[in-house]
Amino acid sequence: MSTNLAWVKSSHSGTEGGNCIEVAPSPSAIHVRDSKDKTGPTLTFSPSAWSAFVALAAEAQVAESE
Repeated sequence: MSTNLAWVKSSHSGTEGGNCIEVAPSPSAIHVRDSKDKTGPTLTFSPSAWSAFVALAAEAQVAESE
């Protein structure tokens, strides 16, 4: 994995810590890591798998709020 990835913290992350992720998109993959453990392991998803996950998560959030 490239060390030149531009990591972005989740917009749903607060300033009080807790369970937060960061993502770093690249042309062929989406990289995900724990924002509290920047040198720890990362997960890598294909762009289509990441899109499916985000769509499912958004759908679950809408269902939860109803």
